[in-house]
Amino acid sequence: MTSPPDFTALVRAVADRRDRAAFAILFDHFGPRLNGFLLRQGCDAALAEEVVQDTLSTLWRKADLFDPAKSSVSTWLYRIARNRRIDLARRDRSDRIDPEDPILHPAPQAEPDRLMDAQQREEALRFALESLPEEQLRLVRLAFFDGLSHAEVASRTGLPLGTVKSRIRLAFTRLRRALEADGVVEAG
Repeated sequence: MTSPPDFTALVRAVADRRDRAAFAILFDHFGPRLNGFLLRQGCDAALAEEVVQDTLSTLWRKADLFDPAKSSVSTWLYRIARNRRIDLARRDRSDRIDPEDPILHPAPQAEPDRLMDAQQREEALRFALESLPEEQLRLVRLAFFDGLSHAEVASRTGLPLGTVKSRIRLAFTRLRRALEADGVVEAG
C-alpha cells in the first residue's frame, strides 16, 4: 500500500517547475472527484466536465496563487469549481430571453386621429415659436432644446439671470396665447 500523495508539494511543483507529472497526479486524483461533486450539485454531465476542465486549467495556470496556510488543495479546487459553476449559471441565465419582456413587444400603434392631432399641435407650436422675437427664441432654444439651466443660459449669453428668466417667461406667455388662439390648448 502506498502513502497518499502530498498534494501541497505537487501544487508547488506545478507552480515552480510546471511539473507535468505532478499535474497529472493532481488531475487523475481530483478530476473524477470534482466531476462527481458537480453532478451532485445539479450540473449535467457536459457542464460538469467543462467546469472540471476549467478548474484544473486554473490549477495549471495559477498554482502559484495557492496558499496552504489558507486552505487545503482540495478545498481550494472545490471552491474554484463551485465559483466557476455559479459563473456559468449566471451567464446562462443572462442569455435567456424573457418573452414577456416589454422591450420585445412593439408599442401599440397610435390611432390615426391622435396622430393627426399630434401633427397639428407640432405645426402650431413650430409656427408659434417662429413668431417669437429672435432674442426670446434664442433663450428658449438654449434652455429647453439644449437643456441648459437658466444660470448657464445667462453665462453663455452674457445677460443677467433675471433678464434670462423674464424673457423666457415672456416667451412662454406669447406661446400660450398663440396656441390658445389656434385652439391647440385650452385657455386657462
